[in-house]
Amino acid sequence: MESLNLKTKIIIGIAIVIAIVVIGLYFYKESKNDYTYDDTLAVTTENEEETKDEEKEEITIHIIGEVKYPGIVILKSGQRIVDAIEAAGGETEEADLNKLNLAQILNDGDKIYVPNKTDEIEDYKDTTGESSTVNLNTATLEELTSLPGIGESTAQKIIDYRRQNGKFKAIEDLKNVSGIGESKFDNIKDKITVR
Repeated sequence: MESLNLKTKIIIGIAIVIAIVVIGLYFYKESKNDYTYDDTLAVTTENEEETKDEEKEEITIHIIGEVKYPGIVILKSGQRIVDAIEAAGGETEEADLNKLNLAQILNDGDKIYVPNKTDEIEDYKDTTGESSTVNLNTATLEELTSLPGIGESTAQKIIDYRRQNGKFKAIEDLKNVSGIGESKFDNIKDKITVR
């Protein structure tokens, strides 16, 4: 009888161990599936954000004149005139790049004319047709301080406001920035834009 009890005890012990292993594997598998699901969701969200950022970073430029392939080029935000010329196949032999500010940062919708050696251009700085205006949504500290009456402190306030509140929707939104009153705004309203 004792041997039967011993056999029964062994069988019961093995059954308990198997039950514990099965339950443990079930919970392990469930917790692993939850983790994998969250990880996949996080990766998908990051990829969606990267795609949105990439879409926002593209700008469309119209380039004409002495380039090999004049027309529309797609660039990344922050690129310069030299990058647009390169995207249009480079300059022709007749191009006079000294008449351009190749380092000028471009904005979406800019039009660039690459002059030839015989063109007489009075103001080489204004190659985009709007370089005399400062885009409040992309302007650097240096660009903002080039505006009359805007010092480094006010320029930094404009940048901080833009970071906290997003893009300016209209130039009048600049009046919401501390230090920009009606008279200061009137002095610069013809020199600023929002795009």
